[in-house]
Amino acid sequence: MEFIVDSGCCSWFIHVIIVILAVWELVWKFIALWRAARNNHLSWFICIAIFNTVGILPIIYLVTHRKNSID
Repeated sequence: MEFIVDSGCCSWFIHVIIVILAVWELVWKFIALWRAARNNHLSWFICIAIFNTVGILPIIYLVTHRKNSID
């Protein structure tokens, strides 16, 4: 008996996960970039803009610079 795996059966699920991760990254990146720009943190701004870390680097920036916010 042969076991046939359809490689396209879960491709929609993978696409949904990629879209969710992209939106997650964009939201956190936008917030962190805005805060870095408002706080004149050029090095953080450049690093957050260049590296895609699925929101990890922007979250680290927002947590570590919570009290430095001008808001």
